[in-house]
Amino acid sequence: MPPALEIAGLEKTYANGLQALKGIDLQVEKGDFFALLGPNGAGKSTTIGVICSLVQKSAGTVRVKGIDIDENFAGAKRHLGVVPQEFNFNVFESVEDILIHQAGYYGIPLKTALGRIDLYLEKLGLADKRHVRARMLSGGMKRRLMIARALIHEPSVLILDEPTAGVDIEMRRSMYNFLCEINAAGTTIILTTHYLEEAESLCRNIAIINHGKIVTNTSMKNLLRELHREIFILDSRETLPQDLSVQGFTITRKDDYSIEAQIDRGQDLAELMAGLHQRGVSIISMRNRENRLEQMFVSLLEQAS
Repeated sequence: MPPALEIAGLEKTYANGLQALKGIDLQVEKGDFFALLGPNGAGKSTTIGVICSLVQKSAGTVRVKGIDIDENFAGAKRHLGVVPQEFNFNVFESVEDILIHQAGYYGIPLKTALGRIDLYLEKLGLADKRHVRARMLSGGMKRRLMIARALIHEPSVLILDEPTAGVDIEMRRSMYNFLCEINAAGTTIILTTHYLEEAESLCRNIAIINHGKIVTNTSMKNLLRELHREIFILDSRETLPQDLSVQGFTITRKDDYSIEAQIDRGQDLAELMAGLHQRGVSIISMRNRENRLEQMFVSLLEQAS
């Protein structure tokens, strides 16, 4: 069975001489939830543009479900759903009309389209907005409409380019749940996002791109295992004693009820807890000071610079 997406030797040089992509190799397996991350200008949007035929590549091959986009883009496109960063629908049309017209581009019969519209509007919390003009929707609702439109032809590969930008926490969480649901049902999802905690919680595999090159391509678990140091914030039930020293650990008192502890790779968190317990400190909660993926992301970009 071919991968959901296969990119080999992908290059893009613009007319002004800017080389946006410098020989990218990337493979996303069927059913994966994959993160493609990188700073602004790294090449993410150019890569997506090539996959969607909005950007003409300079070299390399792209296959969607084994179909080469140069040889049969129409066939590849049927497997592909894309949610771009910018809203690109007619804001004077109703939500329903936007989805009906999109279904029509793929030759989907009206009766079938209406059934799918019922399903996706309900799943995405837009059922009561069915006959509302798109310009009347909030930013978060427009984002969800973009997802419904990308799914109307039921693609096997869904590309999401910053899908939760400008979306409030409640809407973002409901979108997470929906994306996990369709991924569990078999849809391959490729996500680009600047919310790194989003990528860490949702994605199983990850590639980081910088200056047009892939700097890492691995599983999320393996990447996070490479962290050399983590900083934890620990909260105490009672007022902390003055002496908080635990042999082998760097501990900083933040206030009367919380401390900051540095855990280096290879150190045992249980030893820290035992040491604090001996000091009479009862820890009721613990959290990372920084997102783990963010730490790795910054470290990898610094190494690649």
